[in-house]
Amino acid sequence: MAKNEALLIIDYTNDFVDNKGALTCGKPAQVLDSRIVELADQIKADGGWVILPTDLHKKDDPYHPETKLYPPHNLAGSWGREFYGKLAPWYDANKDDPQVYMYDKTRYSAFAGTDLDLRLRERHVDTLHLVGVCTDICVLHTAVDAYDLNYQLIIHENAVATLTQAAQDWALAHFKNVIGAKVVD
Repeated sequence: MAKNEALLIIDYTNDFVDNKGALTCGKPAQVLDSRIVELADQIKADGGWVILPTDLHKKDDPYHPETKLYPPHNLAGSWGREFYGKLAPWYDANKDDPQVYMYDKTRYSAFAGTDLDLRLRERHVDTLHLVGVCTDICVLHTAVDAYDLNYQLIIHENAVATLTQAAQDWALAHFKNVIGAKVVD
């Protein structure tokens, strides 16, 4: 990895990962813990960027489409919105580092309604490494937007998870066959 690369750790929170989470991927997401932190350390050491786009919702928000689709999750100030496992202390230890950036997102894509593209271009980033959850939802929508913005994409297969194996398999094939992403172990 190099300075022109960024790792996006997408939605790796208690609500999406922990057994008690409101919308959990469970064990498939929990086993990603060490790999995600390892990748964060690696890209940071190589001079790249570690960015944590993190889902944020208001309970019973009548204007948000997810309110009709899912139970309340990643609510502001809640345990569910806190980073899961080893990522929580990693972020606490690195949050003041200029190479590390966490921000709120309110849609599936990390680009929708945010300044992510601007921040990446300011830093001359052209390659994105995607990890986190859910592979077929927020990771996928972020990847499609990144593709449309002409970023090179690397999906770390052993650092993404979703709610079902069928959805995982479909999303990984979609990354490779439809948007030309490189899928690696």
